Amino acid sequence: MIIEKFSVIGISVRTTNENGKSGEDIPALWNKFMMEEIQNKIPNKVSSDLFCIYTDYEKDHTQPYTTILGCKVKSLDVIPENMTGKTIETANYELLIAKGNLNEGIVYNKWLEIWNSDLDRSFTADFEVYGETTQNPNDAEVDIFIAVQ
Repeated sequence: MIIEKFSVIGISVRTTNENGKSGEDIPALWNKFMMEEIQNKIPNKVSSDLFCIYTDYEKDHTQPYTTILGCKVKSLDVIPENMTGKTIETANYELLIAKGNLNEGIVYNKWLEIWNSDLDRSFTADFEVYGETTQNPNDAEVDIFIAVQ
């Protein structure tokens, strides 16, 4: 499916899947986002859905990449201090859905499947959307969009 270009503003971390580093960095990013109520500080939001974006891949999922946690915005005209703005270009995506209890690692488990799959990934920008279907963490559905060739 084609996803049209959109922009996000949020907080980010440069990480890698090597030696479990992303398993520490990404939960820490989520923790900071929630504790500091970053969502309420993002200007020009178009919705309250949270986007967790994986981008700026050095090569593929085995190399360093940037994770941005934030919201979709109308523009990148105003990016608050200590935040990151990023435009995700129009591209072809494969949609996968992680279903179940968020506290039981359903999203991470889905990523393990993705990393071991034969999807023809482009490694431009992949993202998860946390919206209405994630309000109940015990019975959540997280949409995961994987950029493909």
